[in-house]
Amino acid sequence: MGRWTQYDEDEYRLPAGMKRVGYDADTGRYQYRDAAGHPYEGPEGSQFGELTRAGGAPTTTSNEDDDDLEALPTRADGYQPLATDGITRHRYNIESPYRILFPFFLGIGVILLLVWRLVLSPGLSPPKPLCPEDTQSYLVQPGDNCWEIAHSHGCPWPEFQKLNSNVNCDRLTPGAVVCLPGADSST
Repeated sequence: MGRWTQYDEDEYRLPAGMKRVGYDADTGRYQYRDAAGHPYEGPEGSQFGELTRAGGAPTTTSNEDDDDLEALPTRADGYQPLATDGITRHRYNIESPYRILFPFFLGIGVILLLVWRLVLSPGLSPPKPLCPEDTQSYLVQPGDNCWEIAHSHGCPWPEFQKLNSNVNCDRLTPGAVVCLPGADSST
């Protein structure tokens, strides 16, 4: 259930036409007004009880658009509300205890991501060369096969197999890199 309920209003417990208009903290009494504008007071120290006709209870200006009648009190004894600077100040409302902890856990998450990126990520180490020194790499083109690559570059088949022991010639795909004997230059 939310913070506001119908029981927070006075309409269900006041007689028809009565409206609560204020509270006097000095006397501990609530003030009410009937439809004709006559003032009434509640019992001292009690929000509920028998209403009695009062003289000198706060009178309010007739402003039907403003529902907050307690914010506009003017009393016969000269009471005036405090002047405000026009800035509405809201009390910090914490809806959940986890709302305070969210920035803490967010910071921990960022730190853990940084540690993972710096320590555990394999992409940070320099890439290993695909072909050993004194060899050249060749990028496989569509339609190439291992025997044609070795034959066109003048490489004996056993030496080609020795340099490319991890290459599966039956499933050679375009874009794969194979090593050929000779100077280190990519073609």
